[in-house]
Amino acid sequence: MSADEVFSAEIQATAEQEFTVRLKPKSHPELGEILIEENLFPIGRNEPPFGSYDREIVAELSRRHARIFWEGGALYVADLGSKNGTTVNGGAVHDKPCRLYDRDELGLGGTLTYRVQITARAAKPRRAGTLLSLTLTPARDDLGLQPIVIARFPFLISKADEVFARYKEASPHQVNYVSRRHAHIFLKGGAPFVEDLGSTNGTFVGGVRLDEHAVELRDGDVLGFAGSHFVYTVSLERELETEPTLTKFSALAEGAVDGGDNADRTTFIAAADSFLDIFCIDPAPVQDELNNEAVQGRDDHPGPANPREQRRAVIFLRELGKAFAGSDGGAAKLAMRWGIPALALLVVIAAGVYFAGSGERELKGLVADGDYARAVTVADEYLTRDPDDATVKALGTEALLKARLPEWLGSLKAGGFDRAAAILADMKTHASHNADAQALLGELEWIGALEQFMLARGGADAPIRIYADEDKIKALLQRWNADAKGHQRALAQIAAQVPEFKEIHAEALTDLRKLESDESVYLAAVERLNASIATELGKDQPETLDAVLNEYAEKYPRLAGLDRLREDLRQYLALDSALRARALGPLIAALEKTRFATPPFQDQFGKLGATRLPSPEVVNQYRAASRAWHEGNAEQALAGLQGIATGPWADVAASQLEHKKVVQQQFKELQQARGGKDYDERLLAFYASLDADEDVWFVRATETEVRAYRDKALARAHELVNRAQALWRQYRDRGGIGGEHRLESGISGAFRAQARLLSDAQAEVQQGMRIYKLLNADVAAQWTKVEDEITAEAELQRRSLQELHMVLEPGLLKAKLALIGGRSDEERK
Repeated sequence: MSADEVFSAEIQATAEQEFTVRLKPKSHPELGEILIEENLFPIGRNEPPFGSYDREIVAELSRRHARIFWEGGALYVADLGSKNGTTVNGGAVHDKPCRLYDRDELGLGGTLTYRVQITARAAKPRRAGTLLSLTLTPARDDLGLQPIVIARFPFLISKADEVFARYKEASPHQVNYVSRRHAHIFLKGGAPFVEDLGSTNGTFVGGVRLDEHAVELRDGDVLGFAGSHFVYTVSLERELETEPTLTKFSALAEGAVDGGDNADRTTFIAAADSFLDIFCIDPAPVQDELNNEAVQGRDDHPGPANPREQRRAVIFLRELGKAFAGSDGGAAKLAMRWGIPALALLVVIAAGVYFAGSGERELKGLVADGDYARAVTVADEYLTRDPDDATVKALGTEALLKARLPEWLGSLKAGGFDRAAAILADMKTHASHNADAQALLGELEWIGALEQFMLARGGADAPIRIYADEDKIKALLQRWNADAKGHQRALAQIAAQVPEFKEIHAEALTDLRKLESDESVYLAAVERLNASIATELGKDQPETLDAVLNEYAEKYPRLAGLDRLREDLRQYLALDSALRARALGPLIAALEKTRFATPPFQDQFGKLGATRLPSPEVVNQYRAASRAWHEGNAEQALAGLQGIATGPWADVAASQLEHKKVVQQQFKELQQARGGKDYDERLLAFYASLDADEDVWFVRATETEVRAYRDKALARAHELVNRAQALWRQYRDRGGIGGEHRLESGISGAFRAQARLLSDAQAEVQQGMRIYKLLNADVAAQWTKVEDEITAEAELQRRSLQELHMVLEPGLLKAKLALIGGRSDEERK
């Protein structure tokens, strides 16, 4: 499998792309590979194909050993508490599922090992007969259960889920019989299957308790959970030949706004549960209540919750009636004495109950009448006194969403993100005491940030702006991944209250999947690129990075911002060249222009500043001396350079000092020789030795006279470059300076001769080219080429010698560098 295929296997699965998994046996090659095309694959000693193997081979497997499944475009394996365990690349899989990558090694029970192979395949077309939804209709009408419509799979049956937890007050024992991870309904080959997850009180199909195997559900099947209470009839809805327009439910539909009195409501489930949650093992599971009925198979109807309390109430009412109905005078007096106060007490209690619920009744009425704004205010006021009232929180949340969410959606669609944020802030203010509403508003805030970011980028397929988008993408994904299932439920709840929200909900999830793909491909590529840049700069090999940047530009076409890296690399190479040449003037000039814009180069520049670059004090001293020299104040310039007497750049400052003393002395002697014999020769020689950038004042002082000798000066320049070319040809004909010469423990005659040829060639060509530059004369291309070749060879030899600083004795290394010459040695002369 190629690297690109492996990379693709990590990308979010889309409607156009699916994957096939093969388990290639390592421990028992004779068993043949296992092909996995479904989203969920069971592993157990009685599951196919393991059930067909010899008993000795699968003896270490448990009946419910492990599950392999796809989740969010990634492949996972979960161990189901097996006796002999599951491993990935030798590491044990414990309570949480472990992600599988291409070429991972999967171990089962300590005896079976497989190599995982993940390959892309074409998506299967959607055909007529595809399952649209599965409906669970309560088998009994007298229990107050709601039908359940499941439109997205898998679906987890759990007493912690609102689908079943809502009955806890009415039927606490029956809910407690259901386990936290009781069973799940999933699709296999387009058909629905139910699997018990090792629940305490079992899952039943047609009255038969399930074992470790999943069972296909068919129309008319009777499906029960944990006994005879939660029992449902299964009905399936499949796609017709002509595809109808589908309604996509995305939440628990809480039914009418009457607060739950309508028993005909239906619960719609469209937000699929996560396999990652379904197959997690609780580190400290809650003990389920044992249902003897489920064990014994009885069909008893539930009786009163507490018969003793019922008997007490009946006795009380009977005795109270006797007291009022008796004919005995004493009894009547006793009744008047105690009965009337008791009756008054009952009236007070009844009135208290009535008025205590008046706020809730008012709130229900406001919501039913569509007066959502007033309902929001009433709910918040009520919650200031009783912040834990679940009914009021639910009604207040519904009213808040229906009152303001359409306006928020309109602002978001129009790109008015500031207006949308202001609406959210106002909603938070009006629901300051409603924790449930605050949580949902947090989800809306996340969607607003997501959509604003996507629009600012230019859409889902826009380029990834390096060093601009990574942190934002990571923050958005981190917030989602912290509780993906919780976010899904919250967004589904919002969509149930305000159907218009479904569109932006679907768009946000699409954008989320795109960002997850970008994170796995492009953000990972940026991290590798940063590591490569840091490595090459750390090895002092910046010249290799140009090829690296070109490679990334070709391999990742949506990676934007590489031009900033290229510009930083150009600046760094100029800085590095000046550092290698120990040229303080060009180095300080480069520092003045350098402005790194990308983190890798900024970090490396910081390291250079702490180790190799001149200190701010040295920079300021050199600038002052250079400015004085440019203005013709030679004595001040020389005094400034003399002040740099210590530190790593003292030798460079000393070299500059000697050069400037020579220039000053030669200029004085030239002035004294004016009009004398060979004055023109001495003038041109002095002019040729000047640096056009550093010795500006002396260039201006002599350029008028030099122009009078222009023809002679150009002839001298021509002579110099011709002589440099001859020396260069002689150097190359003799084979140059090889590694054996540089490694010599002394300075041989061969090294000295070759170094002199190279140094003289460089000095001659630099002087000749300097005259051309000073006179603004045209330079033949061949001379430019000769200068570039000589300069490159001299730099190569100097760099190669400097890399031997751990091998050569310091004094010897310095002597060899001096013989090679270069800019600093030129200035020293």
